[in-house]
Formats: sequence, C-alpha cells, structure tokens
Amino acid sequence: MKKTLKALAITVVVVLIILIAIPFFIDVNRFRPKVESEMTSALGRKSEVGNLSLSIITGSVAADNISIADDPAFSKSPFLTAKSLKIGVELIPLIFSKELHVTGITLDEPSVTLLSNAKGVWNFSSLGKSGPTASQKPGDVVPAATRSNSAGLGDFSVAKINVNDGKVTIGKANSSAKPLVVDKVNLEVKDFSATTQFPFTLSAALPNGGSLKLDGKAGPLAAADTPLSATLNLQKLDLAALGADPKLGLAGLGSLDGSLDSDGKTADVKGTLTADKLKLSPKGSPAPRAVEVKFATNYDLQKQGGNLSQGDISYGKAVVRLTGRYQMEGESTVLNMKLDGQGMPVDDLETLLPALGIVLPSGSSLKGGTISTSLGITGPTDKLVITGPVKLENTTLTGFDLGGKLGALSAFGGKAASSKDTAIQNVSADVRVAPEGTKTDNVNLNVPSLGVVTGSGTISPEGALNYHMSANLSGVAGGLTKVVTLGGGKGGGIPFMIEGTTSDPKFVPDVKGMAGGALQGVLGGKSGTQGQNPASALQGLFKKKP
Repeated sequence: MKKTLKALAITVVVVLIILIAIPFFIDVNRFRPKVESEMTSALGRKSEVGNLSLSIITGSVAADNISIADDPAFSKSPFLTAKSLKIGVELIPLIFSKELHVTGITLDEPSVTLLSNAKGVWNFSSLGKSGPTASQKPGDVVPAATRSNSAGLGDFSVAKINVNDGKVTIGKANSSAKPLVVDKVNLEVKDFSATTQFPFTLSAALPNGGSLKLDGKAGPLAAADTPLSATLNLQKLDLAALGADPKLGLAGLGSLDGSLDSDGKTADVKGTLTADKLKLSPKGSPAPRAVEVKFATNYDLQKQGGNLSQGDISYGKAVVRLTGRYQMEGESTVLNMKLDGQGMPVDDLETLLPALGIVLPSGSSLKGGTISTSLGITGPTDKLVITGPVKLENTTLTGFDLGGKLGALSAFGGKAASSKDTAIQNVSADVRVAPEGTKTDNVNLNVPSLGVVTGSGTISPEGALNYHMSANLSGVAGGLTKVVTLGGGKGGGIPFMIEGTTSDPKFVPDVKGMAGGALQGVLGGKSGTQGQNPASALQGLFKKKP
C-alpha cells in the first residue's frame, strides 16, 4: 500500500513537472506575427501585441500591451489599447497539432476612443474594411453592399468574452469640445458568434458618480448593420457632463429606465427620464423638485437625426408635451419642435421658473390660477428661438403692489388703489425668446382692482426691461381723465414705461407719450379741447403753470 501511494505521488510530481515544463518547449511568441497579421487583416487597422505567454495550468494564452490604430482620417492616436488579453484555448490541438481553438477571451483595462466627424461618421465604421476604394475617402460611409461580412469572422465563436475595467472616450474629431469619458466599463458576452445573436451585459461608471447598465442581445455581425435589443438603465447622469453647449446652462442629475431596439440603421429608444436639480439657463438655479419625462424617439444612425414622437414633461401636476424633429449638424443639434401645455397649475410651475432663468420681482411669487401656452422651438441649441402665445389666468402676484407702482402716475391725476398683492384676472402676450433677448407683443393685463394695461416691450439677456405700456385705470379722476380725453387713441389710457430689471422693475411716466396725446387732442379737434393750445393742455396735465 505504501509503495502504491509512493508511486502515485511520484506520478503526480512528474505530471506537474511536465505541465510546468511544457511552456518552455512551446514558444507561443512564434504565433505573434501571425496574430498581429490576422488582427490587422480582420480589422483593417494596424494591430500590435506585446509578449505572448502560455499557461498549461489555466489553459490560456496571454498577450500584453494590445494596440489597434485609429482611422487616420480621425486621429493618429490608437483607437484601442489594453493592458492584457487572455485567450482560453483547447490544449490538445495546440500541443499536438499547433492549432488554436479559442474557448474564452478576457480583455483587461482596455481604453477605446470613439470619434465622429462633421458628417456624422464614426471612427469605428471603417473597422473590418481593407481600406477605401479609389472613389472613397477615409471616414466616408461605405455602402452596405460593399462592406465585408463580419471582417472574415464567419467561423469564429467563443463561449465567453469578458472586458474588465475599461474606459471609453466619446467625442468629436478635430474639436475643442470636452469629450464624455465613461470609466470602469465591464462587458460580458456569452456564446459569441459572428453569424448568430448573442446575449451581453454591460455596466459602466459615469462622470461624478453616475452609472450605466445595458442588458440585452446583439448580432448577427454578419449583417451589414448589427441589430441590438437591450434594456437601458442610467443613474445619476451628470447632465452638465454631456458636452452640451455651456450657453444652454444645462445641469442636474438624470436617471433613466428605458429600452433600445435597433436594426443597425435606426434606433428606437423609449422610457422615463427623471431629472433632479434641473437647470436650463446659465443664470438659473436648480429646480426644487424632480422633472419627469416620458419619451419615445426614432433615431437614424447614419443621418444622425430623429423624431421625438412622445415627450410628456411632468412637474408636479403640470404637464407639457414636446414633439418634433432634431438633427445633429457638426457640434450642434438643430431643433424643430412644438411645446404645448394647457391649463397647467401655476402653483406647481412657479417653483420651476428660476431653473428656466425667469425672475419675478424681488420678494414676489405667483399663487393660484393656470397657465397655457403653445410654443414653437426652432434652430440650433446654442441659438434657439422660442415663439408663441402665453396666457395666465386667475392668479395672484403676492408681495408685489402694482397699484402702488402705478401710483407714481398720480402726479398726472388721481391715485390708483394699492395693495400688498396684485390679483390678476388674466394676462396674455405673444412671446419671442432668442439669444438677443425676449420680446413680448400684444401684452394685455387685466387687474380687476385697477383696470387694463396693454403694450409691448423687451427684456435683454441681462434682465433689463424696456416696455412701453398704456394703463386704462378704473376709478382715477381729475387730470387723469383729461389725459384719457386728450390721448384719444389706443383705448385712451395713460402711457408709461417699465424700466429697471425683472427683479426690480421701475414704472416711469411716459411724458413724451402724454405730450403727444395732448397735441393729438389739440390738433385733432377732440371734443372739449377744440382751440386749446398745447401749453394749456400740459398745464392741466401737470397742474402747474407754464
């Protein structure tokens, strides 16, 4: 028995010595030129690998310092680098027939750079091509009929592929814009084959603590365009890190649960996006509650444009619907969309105004009532133009004494009633918001305790006001009535201006407008003023001697 155990122990030791010694007799580095050549041929890019090693114990071949060149039309830097590549192999064919049968692939710490040019072509689109034809330029889209099928990978299959701790950089070629960097990328693919569909799971870390997860199926790669179907989950996506134009002032944390279905030519994406601490203006402040967006869009991968068929934006009980088209053009996105919201509660929207960069007079707020609008949104995102009507009904501007502000006009007659709050029956205007400022026409404000105020004006990007208004106030007597009589036109109201800023508006009498009204009354021969000279008219207005 002892002799048997001893013989068994000696046999095990001999086997271990053989297993340890075999790698010294099989120089796997002799495969390196072939591996580099096959990779270069298959990918259409110069490929390099470092030292190759064989482990009999684990049944694997390993390569250090992997490098794959980029399309020269995009960058001279590598498209992909990796610390190491480990390939699981079947030992018997490798040892006795010098044939390499792959059972698994593990790629450690890869770094991939994805770039798109002004035409919307990506640097990975030329992978697997031997090169452009005489009529094509590097980076041009190659027609599907002329593309190679799976870059010669028709017979290639692997039971399992793993990518560990990778990094993906997404940006624009020849651009100074800051790229999006995705770290800690981990990918697991099972039953990979170039000619069949295969399942995959991908996870990654996003800038500033966010995360990404895709779980689905892709393939076959043999098709001209690779189909893909997956569920998509994003958590704490830093909206400011998306590379949008800083002029938009976009900020906040977004979370997304959705799905992605693509035939390789177009992609259908739908789901629910929740944005916390959302900010949509450089001068805005974060919204105090989350904004929820239920959306559905179809995106053309080649034309880099799409249609937003559903964009239901909810903030509390307020809901607006955004629909229309968008198109990538260079580093900007051009929009042609409609935003529609009817009967939305003011109490919900009031707290969102600062996030949009809309400033109410200092110390004031809106309470109660509804707001309705139908806006067109057109142009590139850095030069958007928003136009359409806005109507506010049955609300109260608390902490703002409009009567007291208009009381500055009392020098021209009786004094308007004042209150610490201003009840508004309705206010409407035609609005145009553009980079050069905001323009409001056909302003019509009805305050039951005061009367009706009409006019138009502008708000500069810095918030400076320049409005020419007319107040037809109720219950105001004396010289004010004379102004109404003399003015004649446009409802016979008191002309005044609103200056200052949105946070501190100044109500100023429009003396020139009043003088013009007086002259019009004199020269036009209005009843009760026939024959009255301009000096006498102004004397009545100001209650002073000329």
